[in-house]
Amino acid sequence: MSEHTGAVSHGHQPGWFDLVSVMIEGMIANAGKEEAEAFLGSMGDSLAARYPLPDARTVQDLEREMNLQLARFHWGFVQLQPQEAAILLKHHALPAGDSTLDAESWQSALAAVLAGLYGGWLRAQGGGAAVSVTLELNDGQTLHYRY
Repeated sequence: MSEHTGAVSHGHQPGWFDLVSVMIEGMIANAGKEEAEAFLGSMGDSLAARYPLPDARTVQDLEREMNLQLARFHWGFVQLQPQEAAILLKHHALPAGDSTLDAESWQSALAAVLAGLYGGWLRAQGGGAAVSVTLELNDGQTLHYRY
């Protein structure tokens, strides 16, 4: 793919961000932010089913497999930090949207998709169906989740 225009420099076809931005704006306008984010989370879960990860033996294996898939999407990368009763997920290098949708709405939409994606991947690795991935912090650079 050519890298000579601003629209293509993110690794996406021209018009892609326009379409996604219009869809997100429409969802928020029609259903409200909370319902739009719930829908986007379920779309992330569907992506996890469409792009399953191989079984991981360790947290490091799981992190590597997640990052291989995220790299294919050009969606940044994640760091997993196991804790006693949780896993912290730090997502870095979130792809920038275009200027059509404000940065906060874009990040919130992608954060919802990623929460669903990570939740789907973790459940497929044997995680509990009732355990969810929750966004704890979006500092504008990194998304911090807890599972």
